Amino acid sequence: MKHYDEKQMQENILYLEALSEQYPNIQSAAAEMINLHAILDLPKGTEHFLSDIHGEHEAFRHILNNASGSIREKIDDLFSNTLTSEQRAELATLIYYPKEKLSVYKSEITDIEEWYRLTLIRLLAICRHISSKYTRSKVRKTLPKHYAYIIEELMFGDSGKKDRETYHENILHTIIEAGQADVFILSLCDTIKRLIVDKLHIVGDIFDRGARPDIVLDDLMMHHGVDIQWGNHDILWMGAASGSMACIAAALNNAFSYGNLDTIEVGYGISLRDLSLFAKDVYGGGNVERFMPKGPFADSPYTSNDPLLVADMHKAIAVILFKLEGQLVSRNPNFNMSDRRLLDKIDFENATVTVGEKKYPISDTFFPTVDHDYPYELTKTEKRVMEQLKNAFMASEKLKRHIDFLFAKGGMYKCCNNNLLLHGCIPMNKDGSFMEFYTGSCVLSGKALLDELEKIVRQGHSAPENSPERQKGNDYMWYLWCGKHSPLFGREKMCSFERFFIDDSETHTETRNHYYTLYHDEDACVRILKEFGLSENHGHIINGHVPVIRKKGESPIKANGKLIVIDGGFCRAYQDKTGTAGYTLVYNSYGMRIVTHEPFAGIDNAIKSNKDILSTTKVFDTSENRIRVAQTDDGQTIRNRIEGLSMLLCAYRNGVLKEQ
Repeated sequence: MKHYDEKQMQENILYLEALSEQYPNIQSAAAEMINLHAILDLPKGTEHFLSDIHGEHEAFRHILNNASGSIREKIDDLFSNTLTSEQRAELATLIYYPKEKLSVYKSEITDIEEWYRLTLIRLLAICRHISSKYTRSKVRKTLPKHYAYIIEELMFGDSGKKDRETYHENILHTIIEAGQADVFILSLCDTIKRLIVDKLHIVGDIFDRGARPDIVLDDLMMHHGVDIQWGNHDILWMGAASGSMACIAAALNNAFSYGNLDTIEVGYGISLRDLSLFAKDVYGGGNVERFMPKGPFADSPYTSNDPLLVADMHKAIAVILFKLEGQLVSRNPNFNMSDRRLLDKIDFENATVTVGEKKYPISDTFFPTVDHDYPYELTKTEKRVMEQLKNAFMASEKLKRHIDFLFAKGGMYKCCNNNLLLHGCIPMNKDGSFMEFYTGSCVLSGKALLDELEKIVRQGHSAPENSPERQKGNDYMWYLWCGKHSPLFGREKMCSFERFFIDDSETHTETRNHYYTLYHDEDACVRILKEFGLSENHGHIINGHVPVIRKKGESPIKANGKLIVIDGGFCRAYQDKTGTAGYTLVYNSYGMRIVTHEPFAGIDNAIKSNKDILSTTKVFDTSENRIRVAQTDDGQTIRNRIEGLSMLLCAYRNGVLKEQ
């Protein structure tokens, strides 16, 4: 054990005094040191990485429940010789959806007591199997308090001895007799799902076109070990909840594009009545073909009844959006986005618009709320509509909870166990250097730029409403959503105006940042890893944002394994294009593997027919020796803790502190 002199102990006396409250004597401090040293030798916990969920709540919930296929793997490991494939599928579905399956079984099975007994034995075997790399203390924390002792007895007792077997059988019999079998089954299923994935990393874009991102966030808030790297769709909703009118208009523009209003009205209780009345009054009866919803959301009350009204609302909010964006770009010249101010470039007489140096015919000149002399000013009615929407977004308690969660658990990037997790990109120049950005006070690039952008956003979110700090934070959240070379967007521009009003497709091109060419290059990836202080030999960059098109032969693994893109088409709208329904990156004590998912048929089908998501696995980075906790970030935290305890022991033994 390391020795500390009195000077070192006195320099750390406040820390030692605080630590002594938790470990008041030599015995307690030494016991904790022994425990922590033992943990360092355990295999590292399993990490799962997912990205670009885009509101696909049913598929996401199933992936959470089946742990990206890991639970079925464990069932097959244990029972491939004793249970049929159909029986193993039944057991897996019970773990995924225990409440729903229990109600089915209780109405169908005649000898329910024997089914309970066998099911409890099998679930305990799975728990025992997956908990083998954790301390009992960690396992205990996942168990329900009322039954933790009994479940521990069943999991860890030596079942190989006759007396023990009888003891366990009697416990199971009593559980069933007391009518507590359902409770134990629910508890064991939950424990299995909590233990099989130690950490869950969501690499951006919870929001967008899918039906219910709010349900996805409800599920994430219940997860025991999640972190989030913000995507550009996430930051857009964060800005909307913080009161940015430009972000509110952009979020609504996206929703109307796909006819998906359930998130807004049902999920967050935000009324669109004022906007609908305004849109019908101003744009009703006009040609809104370009604004018709694309998504098949038949359950939405607007889409099922009157898609034309959705189109009217879409055009109304799009015009408001272009006005608000024009104002925002003007007050932030450092964004270098004056090319996005296009309303003043319209020649209404000749029905053209100037984009860059070129004029294009414009397909629609019906802009009744655009003042030709002051095109970026909202009308009085538009202002009233936007004030109502702003108040509704900011008053939604559920949205506030979700956005607070995104701020608490999220960030622009995360460095974890030698992996750099980020949704979009590190803005780069063609030569591989990091692109510079002027924040209004300094010029930054690389890691320093991402840190500063996150700082501005956080300061704005916590600042008083209507303060300059709040305004700046809100403007930067909009910039991160769609700004020129934003690290979360990664493109030159978002061509919404051009797609609505110009037929010439050359104006629709959204050029990607050079990062997306350079991320195939191992040297470029090594430069990025070094920028973030990560190992060039063992580090990886884990990316979302740009779907991998497997149909065209693309691979999620790039730059000789240095970079992994895990956006594979979770969103149904992309699946025909990508040929997959998403990826999960799995990083466990044996190394890394990428799991490719096929489309999900729905939760009802899974429960009724035991249909799972079909997944295939590719191992691409295997560790020569099993990775231990000591080699992880948690291991470094534990070593720091051990050092503090070691100093505390010295303080007790040398009389610097008194034992209690």
